[in-house]
Amino acid sequence: MLCFKKTLSLSFVCVVFVLPQVFGQSSSGENDSRVEQLYDEAKQAQSRGDIASAIAKYEDILRIAPKLAAAYNNLGALYFRERNYSKAVGVLEQGLKVSPGLPSATALLGISLFETAEYARARPFLESALKANPNDPNAQMYLAKDLIKLGDPNAAAAALQKMALKQPKNQEVFYLLARVYMQMSEQALAKMNAIDPNSVLSHQLSAEVMESMNNYDGAVVQLKKAVEMAPRLPGNHYKLGDAYWNLSQWDQATEQFKTELEIDPGNCMAQWKIGDILLQKGSAPEEALAALDTSLTACPDLADAREDRARALAKLNRNQEAVADLEIAEKAAPNDPSIHFLLAKVYRALGRTQDASREMQLFSKLDEAARAATAERAQEVIQNKQVAH
Repeated sequence: MLCFKKTLSLSFVCVVFVLPQVFGQSSSGENDSRVEQLYDEAKQAQSRGDIASAIAKYEDILRIAPKLAAAYNNLGALYFRERNYSKAVGVLEQGLKVSPGLPSATALLGISLFETAEYARARPFLESALKANPNDPNAQMYLAKDLIKLGDPNAAAAALQKMALKQPKNQEVFYLLARVYMQMSEQALAKMNAIDPNSVLSHQLSAEVMESMNNYDGAVVQLKKAVEMAPRLPGNHYKLGDAYWNLSQWDQATEQFKTELEIDPGNCMAQWKIGDILLQKGSAPEEALAALDTSLTACPDLADAREDRARALAKLNRNQEAVADLEIAEKAAPNDPSIHFLLAKVYRALGRTQDASREMQLFSKLDEAARAATAERAQEVIQNKQVAH
């Protein structure tokens, strides 16, 4: 078996090199012996890394035995290895005429056509290869890439989702899936704009796309337009307030959250963020606590509000009550370093030094893991960009 890694790709291409019984495929026993000799010489050249000689030997084999399908497959694979995709396509097509439906040749032909940017021609070969061998990871990956190139993100997403279930640690799968979702989002936005580019929904969706790219200033512009068009629409002021909140523009955010509560008094998210802003500003912990209590009355499972409530209680030196909230928050988010840091702080205030030490150790461990994960994700983004280009 020959496996080789393509430069700037995470995909491996593996091809089994075999030569089936050739007797009766050439015109004489002498030719049969010559084919066997050439095949041995091709394997030896291959093992030495002399691919040019191996290619020449297979070409000689095919001149003697033009009906030998495996030789086409092997020669096509060698051309592929040399990145001579056009020749690989020609040879593999000839081989499939001799032996239609050979899965390895079908897959390799589809991949070669993809590499020559013949995406429409590649698709049926890749689909046929997967029909014959549904677990071929190379054909799966290239089919997904091909569908992206063909502008069929729905089919690409379906293919990538199946791959994600089978390969949950394959970074390239999730990178491509993210790209496909972004493409689908852009297409949906384009369709919405085609219907009515100035609708409230169009502005809201534009804002969400910008927020996904951390462009909160751009999101504010779009959400202001949505608010102007529908000032009494529930959720509109909250979305604008949330964009301000992400920009740490506390006064503007508070104004929008309060307006939202006039329209929708039951919006627990707006209540929570008003309390959070008061804590961020370092003032009025009693007022913050009141807002957070109201939020948790409406949404008792809102873990972020529960953690903020504990912060407010700690500011008021009500540390025992803070512990109760933090223990609830910890159950909801056991790997959140900030919860363990605050637990260490309130335990220390209560004189529970062993508990405080334990929580500080947990905080250090989780914080270090979070930093490492952030660095790893940043490196993955860089690597995936290199793969894409």
